[in-house]
Amino acid sequence: MKTIISGGTIVNEGRVFDADIIISDGRILEVTDHHPEASYDECIDASGCYVLPGVIDDHVHFREPGLTDKADIDSESRAAAAGGVTSFFDMPNTVPQTTTPEALADKFARASKESHVNYSFFYGATNDNVDTFSSLDIHRIPGIKLFMGSSTGNMLVDKRAALERIFAESPLPLMAHCEDTQIIGRNMAEAQRLYGPDPKVTHHPEIRSEEACYESTRLAVELARKYDTHFHVAHLTTAKELTLIDPVAYPHITAEATVAHLYFCDRDYNALGTRIKCNPAIKTVGDRHALQQALTDGRISVIGTDHAPHLLSQKEGGCKRAASGMPMIQFSLVTMLELVNQGILTIDRLVELMCHQPARLFSVRQRGFLRPGYHADMVLVRPDHAWTVTRDCIQSKCGWSPMEGHTYLWQVERTLCNGHTVYANGKVDTDYIGEEIAFR
Repeated sequence: MKTIISGGTIVNEGRVFDADIIISDGRILEVTDHHPEASYDECIDASGCYVLPGVIDDHVHFREPGLTDKADIDSESRAAAAGGVTSFFDMPNTVPQTTTPEALADKFARASKESHVNYSFFYGATNDNVDTFSSLDIHRIPGIKLFMGSSTGNMLVDKRAALERIFAESPLPLMAHCEDTQIIGRNMAEAQRLYGPDPKVTHHPEIRSEEACYESTRLAVELARKYDTHFHVAHLTTAKELTLIDPVAYPHITAEATVAHLYFCDRDYNALGTRIKCNPAIKTVGDRHALQQALTDGRISVIGTDHAPHLLSQKEGGCKRAASGMPMIQFSLVTMLELVNQGILTIDRLVELMCHQPARLFSVRQRGFLRPGYHADMVLVRPDHAWTVTRDCIQSKCGWSPMEGHTYLWQVERTLCNGHTVYANGKVDTDYIGEEIAFR
């Protein structure tokens, strides 16, 4: 099958230019401004749209298996398609945890029948499973996920000897959730003494504090420098942690910022409450500003979502009782395009952070760029097209979003995955199944 996408403005590898894209059998055949005359099976008019590589989200929790009351691969990959995300890397804190080769194989089998976009899965590190690393196929998975602090899924690695082995022996990029459990525990005890057994969510950034984040990230960076580990800090949240990231001296140590931490700040708890409660916590205006600045100076390498759905009933309560995490994948791209409108970053830099860099960092094969021979993963976004998020447009199984009622000026018009239109006209093609991502 041969397709032409014509009339759009391409954003790719630092350039913004008008051109057509020719697709043949799911691959990009040509990116050209010669407007070739030929016969095509499908002609897509992209006039007025920007054509970007499909977004690669390096950090999602699709909850399958074991937590499918909240989400599953089918529902959350629909949300991804509707948001212009064509590839995702899912995290290991499911039930069972993805900490054995058997559990990893089960996830791949599920996705091969259920995922409407391209997929892969992180393998989870524990205090005692380093010996299984050697059996992993490095061409099938992006990396190993390490929880260096308390978080959903009870996967805390807290033994120094185990941490040393993981950093020394990881055969793949190592991605870590960094928060110091002891500091969080002390902060929670003090907050409960002052405010009662379930402190209001406005105290969440005091409990999951700057100190808790910094001390854990400092230790992780120290170990990565010691062992020359390819290390990626997940969802960095504070200005202080940014001082640990030096892309010139230590290019093998990189950092991710999430859409939530780039868009919200602690002032938003008053309006949105536990809907924006996540771990690590959304912090101050100053921290948000520092993260936004780091998008353009090289200290933040990737924008992910940490997409983590819960039922609204599970979000009731305060710092102790309400679940942490929110669904964001459907609205991640259009939210970051708002930062483009605000002058915080350029659209080509956005593409670098959401498409190119995840592909480079995790050595994704032939995705993340609009290049001849690459898989035809791309998204058409239309500017100056106002629309408002309503509950009926939400694809995530949990059925809510912190962005409900928000009016966007950018809209995802069409998403192509391997040359196939998986989303257009407000609908996901649920008959389409994406491909397993290959690495290295």
